[in-house]
Amino acid sequence: MNTVKSVRELRAAVAQARAEGKQIAFVPTMGNLHAGHAALVEKAAQRADFVVASIFVNPLQFGPSEDLDKYPRTLLADQEKLVEAGCHLLFTPDVEEMYPHGMEGQTRVSVPGVSEGLCGASRPGHFEGVATVVSKLFNMVQPDLAIFGQKDFQQLAVIRTLVRDLNMPIQIIGEPTVRAEDGLALSSRNGYLNAEQREAAPVLYRSLQDMATAIRAGERNYSKLVATAQQQHDAAGFRPDYLEVRESNNLRPATADDQQLVILVAAYIGNTRLIDNLAFDLNTSA
Repeated sequence: MNTVKSVRELRAAVAQARAEGKQIAFVPTMGNLHAGHAALVEKAAQRADFVVASIFVNPLQFGPSEDLDKYPRTLLADQEKLVEAGCHLLFTPDVEEMYPHGMEGQTRVSVPGVSEGLCGASRPGHFEGVATVVSKLFNMVQPDLAIFGQKDFQQLAVIRTLVRDLNMPIQIIGEPTVRAEDGLALSSRNGYLNAEQREAAPVLYRSLQDMATAIRAGERNYSKLVATAQQQHDAAGFRPDYLEVRESNNLRPATADDQQLVILVAAYIGNTRLIDNLAFDLNTSA
């Protein structure tokens, strides 16, 4: 695997791969990689001939009170994981390379609709920062396909909409959430949990499973299901951010007639904010 820091080097390496007739897959990350990221790279290696990954902790998507400075930087360990997963090229730009004219006057990309509510309400400006940096990375790499995890369900919806609306010729592939044995979604932020918090954390996913089971059985009083799940979260020591049932294709609030649903949750345990989701189709038995 080759590691480059400049857009010039990145484009030269990708151009060489394309000249050799290779299909390009891209996996953008913020580093501090875990098995979930590795699964994305492995999927990319299955679907394409040349896999590009990026590691960039993007300041534009962090709010003033969020953990930008504390976000773990683990480049050497990340490189080892990427090599093992089948990555061919790693792009590790610094802030000056990504935003050479500064961030204040940077052109921003806004994706209305799917970016509103949920994490968009809790983290103002977050999805504008995500959409902007992903647009830049897509233009730099110009991949044939890009792989994202479904754990960040709203982010995936924002990126799908972005690509569709801006006519980008990129196939977006969403990969299922990778979980620990007890069901907790793998996340870089899990490393912030102490032993007691880590033991309590799987309650989030179990409550989503309980809600989905009830909905499949015919329950359509979503407010009642949310209230019951919130009681479980409170008992486990969580502070709520949101818990909602949405239509999974456009993320509008779910109605009793919707068949494709996603339950999304964000909650704090201690100072750590965890997110998770469970998407399902009432037309299928699984």
